[in-house]
Amino acid sequence: MRAAAAAALTPRKRPVQARAEATLAAILEAGIQVLLSGGYGRFTTTRVADRAGVSVGTLYQYYPNKRALLAALLGAHLDAVVAAVEAACAARHGAALADMVDALLDAFLAAKLRRAEVSLALHAPMAEAEGAALVRAAGIRAAAAIGAMLATCRDAAVPAPAVAAGMLATALAALMQAALDAGPDRLDVAALRRHMRAMACGYLRALAPAEAGLPGGSPAAARGAEHDATRRSGGHGAAAPGTERDSA
Repeated sequence: MRAAAAAALTPRKRPVQARAEATLAAILEAGIQVLLSGGYGRFTTTRVADRAGVSVGTLYQYYPNKRALLAALLGAHLDAVVAAVEAACAARHGAALADMVDALLDAFLAAKLRRAEVSLALHAPMAEAEGAALVRAAGIRAAAAIGAMLATCRDAAVPAPAVAAGMLATALAALMQAALDAGPDRLDVAALRRHMRAMACGYLRALAPAEAGLPGGSPAAARGAEHDATRRSGGHGAAAPGTERDSA
């Protein structure tokens, strides 16, 4: 059953010449325009073919049905977003945590909001286009890139970076979708980025070791640990490792 469903969404052929690539690009862009102008309810292969200036038969050479075309549109969108995230993460290996988060958010927001109306329009047909599977695959790719980056962080030892990356990728996607669902006209990108950054940095810092002197420990945690050590030692400061103070 699953194999049959996957086959129904698989493009029939892929372009091998420049002219064929141009035709495919025109079909995909026409699909976006039909979604934007008429919504998911008026989306048909005939309308897309008319908008692209090709015959329905030509469209069917690439996509056997409407579901396959919708899956291609969603897949292309997700690929562009994930590719931006992967490039940003690869370029920030060895950076500080805050710099990593900034690069990740800049890439993610730019890719998702380059055409915010498209991101929103593609949400409606997700069920018919097997969107859950496509989103899951994209999330796995993004999390792998984020995790590989976090593992190289120079000022915060994030434990289990692959797990943290998966949580972070899921949270960012959910926040973005919620913002888009509220309406592009109400979208405050600066505020959205500020909240995403606070969440990401706070979450990752909270996972990092909090003991004084360890990478990733916050200044407040370090001061608290120093205070506790001083109090336990009777106000004279913590004993040096491997020694004990006289109790007399």
